[in-house]
Amino acid sequence: MNKKALIVVTSVEKYPNMERATGLWLGEAVHFYEKLAEKGYEIDFVSPKGGYTPLDPISLQMFVQPVDWKYYADETFRNKLGNTLQPKDINSDDYNVIYYAGGHGVVWDFPDNIELQEIARSIYENGGIVSSVCHGAVGLFNIKLSNGELLIEGKTVTGFSNAEEIAAELADHMPYLTEDVLKSKGAHYVKADQDFVPFAVADGNLVTGQNPQSGAAVAEKVLEILKNNL
Repeated sequence: MNKKALIVVTSVEKYPNMERATGLWLGEAVHFYEKLAEKGYEIDFVSPKGGYTPLDPISLQMFVQPVDWKYYADETFRNKLGNTLQPKDINSDDYNVIYYAGGHGVVWDFPDNIELQEIARSIYENGGIVSSVCHGAVGLFNIKLSNGELLIEGKTVTGFSNAEEIAAELADHMPYLTEDVLKSKGAHYVKADQDFVPFAVADGNLVTGQNPQSGAAVAEKVLEILKNNL
């Protein structure tokens, strides 16, 4: 089995409707990346436009852990974020995991990217794992399987909750709320009893995490599935 994972990150650097920076929430990539790297996985980064992925500056101020600073200072890791692949560069057969990292930028460039949807569909139908964390779940909205059904329809999933969006004081600036759309697509949405605590769920080969604190929890469930599938 391949030991390669693909992390999807945003190309959006600014909220379209206000003067505020956004981008990748660093910890959401880092915490997943480290867990898989420790198990010997080779990890690539892809974004809708390829090239540089901006970092949400707030992700370097809130919920920051020592591991975040470790990778922020790692030149090899920074170079990966600065030179992400384009979807057209990806051969889905090379990967057995795809992981959609969040940050508010993804709200605008993940849901309608057909190339990324095709990559995820192919990995999933080849027996691989599709996963996401926080707002990264918006990348799952429109993934259709070969039979025409939505990947998430009837599946138990999580993602950034309405309550957390309101607590972040950004609900009014979003074109939609992640929780609402997941439900509207026929998914069974679940969340933790508290906001902003680690929470992840697996439904078959689909693994989702609720918020920025959940990247490592997603990785652990992904690794558990991979181990059981060997």
